[in-house]
Amino acid sequence: MIFQEFVKICLKILRLDNNFFKDEKNFGQASIYFALVIILLGSLISIIPNSAFLNYMSGNFNLGIIKGPSLKVIIITASIVWLIKSIYLFFVGVILFPSKKTKSNFRKILIIVAFSKVPLLLNFLIISPSLLFLSIITYIWYNISLIVGLKISLNYDNYFKSAVISLAPHLIFFIYVLSIFQNFTGTVS
Repeated sequence: MIFQEFVKICLKILRLDNNFFKDEKNFGQASIYFALVIILLGSLISIIPNSAFLNYMSGNFNLGIIKGPSLKVIIITASIVWLIKSIYLFFVGVILFPSKKTKSNFRKILIIVAFSKVPLLLNFLIISPSLLFLSIITYIWYNISLIVGLKISLNYDNYFKSAVISLAPHLIFFIYVLSIFQNFTGTVS
């Protein structure tokens, strides 16, 4: 029964079902446990594409055997990232830029961030370096599900505001990386 409910939640999120995020019963007592399971499963499944990437890097660049992080480090890092992303989205989405109809609490944002990670569970399909492009697809899918979830739970009028709030850290990081590479393109005297 619990497994069926978990699969039903995952399928609705994978389909980007707007009604799922509108239904308050999906954010009830058991939802935090489902969120924890998704975070744990996602962190465990992330080992598969990460090891495929490390194998690709070691094979193509003669780096030798590259050892990945330990399971404990992966789980702790995934939990910390989940918490930081939820704090950021709560602060920016609920405190700084709420809509007139925003009535969301931190627990709901925490659950939405975890539920949005369901597309990343499909990374178990990436068993060889030739399938690494699938990680880009699942990551884009994850961001789209987060944007949809934020738009509905924060009662925004359109997807633009939730997209900007959700993708702002990515854009800032991208601009930062570009500025670093721009500094390297200068001439050496």
